[in-house]
Amino acid sequence: MKTNSLVNVPTSELPRERMIQYGLDALSNAELIAILLRTGTAGESVLSLAQRVLGQVGGIRQFLDVSLEELTAIKGIGVAKAVQLLAGIELGRRIANSTPEQRWTIRSPEDVAKLMMEELRHLKREKFVCLFLNTKNQVLAQHTVSIGSLNSSVVHPREVFKEAIRRSSAAIICLHNHPSGDPTPSQEDIEVTKRLINAGQIIGIAVLDHVIIGDGRFYSLKENGCI
Repeated sequence: MKTNSLVNVPTSELPRERMIQYGLDALSNAELIAILLRTGTAGESVLSLAQRVLGQVGGIRQFLDVSLEELTAIKGIGVAKAVQLLAGIELGRRIANSTPEQRWTIRSPEDVAKLMMEELRHLKREKFVCLFLNTKNQVLAQHTVSIGSLNSSVVHPREVFKEAIRRSSAAIICLHNHPSGDPTPSQEDIEVTKRLINAGQIIGIAVLDHVIIGDGRFYSLKENGCI
């Protein structure tokens, strides 16, 4: 009979379940290793195996220098489990050594156009996109809200601000393209923008501008006094 599961352990004490319920910070080093190992061996639970591996390696810092051969020399650790551990270690090393990525900073409607013109100018259908900014007006991410004719039913504040909140945005810039190539706003464009601005004021996330992209041209609703 296999005894490598944790079937008799309360669910709240299993590493994966503890991570989901309490977050990664609540897990011990052995529990994190157990998640990478996934399963134990016949006669030994995965958590017990993880504790033994941690002890034989000599502590968490020694994992930085451990080799495939050293891991596979530990009873219960085959090549597959050793590779899983080494991949997790290497990923952590790369994150620790990485430098902050260069983010595009928005200072003017021209900056928005430079960032998005080539992506939007030749599309045959209207595409409504939001740029999510931090407090320094750097672009955290972009999100496509809708594809098709722009109206209040497809560009709903709920969809826009759900993503903005999820990404901890300080502000938003909206933009969409006009397949005709003429970036002049319609009344619908203006009304949709005003609706989003009002919603943002309630939530506390500013809608800084709505930039319409044409074929090599753009139109800022903010700059032209439409909003």
